[in-house]
Amino acid sequence: MAAKVENVDMATPLLVQPADEGDRPESPSRAKPHVHQKPLTLWPLVMLVFFEVSGGPFGTEDGVRAGGPLLTLLGFLILPLVWSVPEALITAELSTAFPENSGYVAWVTAAFGPFWGFQEGLWSWLSGVTDNSLYPVMLAANLSLFFPVLNEPGWERGLFLAGMSMLLSYMNWRGLTVVGHSLLASGVIILVPFFLMAFLAAPHIKPSNWLEVDWDTVNWHAWINVMFWNLNYWDSVSTLAGEVRDPSRTFPRAMLLAVALVVLMYLMPALTALGVAPPNSGTDAWELGYYGKVAEQVGGKWLAVWVLAAAAFSQVGQFQAEMASDSFQLQGMAERGFLPLALANRSVHGTPTLGIILSSLGVLLLTTLSFVQIVELLNAIYCLAELLEFAAFIWLRYDQPDLHRPYKIPLPTWACILMLTPATMLLLYVLLMPFYMRSWPTIIATVSAVILGVFMYPSLQYAKKHKWATFNEFHFGAESILGPATDMAPSWPENHIGVVGASCMPSESEGEEEEGGDEHCHLVKGNSLDAEQGTRRNVYKGPSLDVPRLGSRVSK
Repeated sequence: MAAKVENVDMATPLLVQPADEGDRPESPSRAKPHVHQKPLTLWPLVMLVFFEVSGGPFGTEDGVRAGGPLLTLLGFLILPLVWSVPEALITAELSTAFPENSGYVAWVTAAFGPFWGFQEGLWSWLSGVTDNSLYPVMLAANLSLFFPVLNEPGWERGLFLAGMSMLLSYMNWRGLTVVGHSLLASGVIILVPFFLMAFLAAPHIKPSNWLEVDWDTVNWHAWINVMFWNLNYWDSVSTLAGEVRDPSRTFPRAMLLAVALVVLMYLMPALTALGVAPPNSGTDAWELGYYGKVAEQVGGKWLAVWVLAAAAFSQVGQFQAEMASDSFQLQGMAERGFLPLALANRSVHGTPTLGIILSSLGVLLLTTLSFVQIVELLNAIYCLAELLEFAAFIWLRYDQPDLHRPYKIPLPTWACILMLTPATMLLLYVLLMPFYMRSWPTIIATVSAVILGVFMYPSLQYAKKHKWATFNEFHFGAESILGPATDMAPSWPENHIGVVGASCMPSESEGEEEEGGDEHCHLVKGNSLDAEQGTRRNVYKGPSLDVPRLGSRVSK
């Protein structure tokens, strides 16, 4: 028997949460299922954002080396307003409108269709994996103060990088609850020594040091790249939106707290370290591990060891946060039918096993590069994805003004365009500068990412058509973006039922059928389901019709 469908008068697209256990009608022949409790609450989400973007001041050293004290401090005061705040606001608005694990892929698909949604997902995943390859390299550089062999090419360094990557990937596989709470503990370990360092250094700080700059030696390209890298990836947490409890309230608050925490954790250590340096001492000493030397200068060996331990926790936390975003993005794209369905399967811990394995392999391939090489590579590809996200945000404001947005930036569309103009200019600069400077590794990587996406999308569609792999048979158009309603893992039987467009529950009045029983589906007005193929398509504007839930048998 076909399922019953009702029109529900609400904005589209809208995430329909699974009914509470007390409100869900029970089928007499079916036991009440367990509803999965989403693992991310406010403070674990704040720390995930913090570690996605920053993780502490480690990595800012090359910015000071390239631009000097004044430019570095101005950068951490101005760039958050020009870049971080707009990106965080967009992430808050669109993550609450599309609270699912495909994140920015859903935004771009809603605006421009699945081809561009796939490009967004590919470019973001490539830049994310490239970014994640930095953290084992940075960890090795900090630990080299105790183990110098880690800073020299050889099998010892390679074994450390590979082993650390696999160990951290295993921790990520154990679940977001473990990751979130471990990041909270890591955050405390990172914050405390820098507060102590600032307190102990306060009597010795010379504010005149902050104003030093040698305009003739400023390396503008390196400075902008390092500063940009230290303040990007606010959007990465959108790929965990499907794991957040009460996203409409949690996301905006988490983004606001994270912006304040990131700016604090860049400015306070930089002001301290620059303030206690000898006047006109230059910036040649600024390299990875420099904050440990400052800590030893103002507090002694014990504080230096604590800062170096904080650096290790920072790199571990950043790896964990980025790995979670990258792997859950692949899982969300598989749910939407972009990638083979195997990538949507979850482990017993609720984590995407294959997504973690693929992301880990990408990290291992890139750990042989240097810090600056990796930063330049990932920045250019990341800019492509960000430009698409900005365009999608503006287009959705224009084309779908009635889209349900639990949080909405309190600005009209024209003001949002003005807000994004400086950030867009920054993106274009970072993207085009390698071409101007003929930085061939970055040029080749960026062009290859574009070519790969152009060929990979139709290739996957061809594989889907010829059934070379199992894909989610869910289709959508640019006019309406809907999520799949299939159960992706036995361990979380209810987690994928409350999704965009329709919610299905067992009918109270009718018995169970051969293939799992009748389903009573509520069709959100403005969306559609194709009764012949069991898929949602474009915008449905007609009367109620009988359609099956995805995954159930279609009655002829």
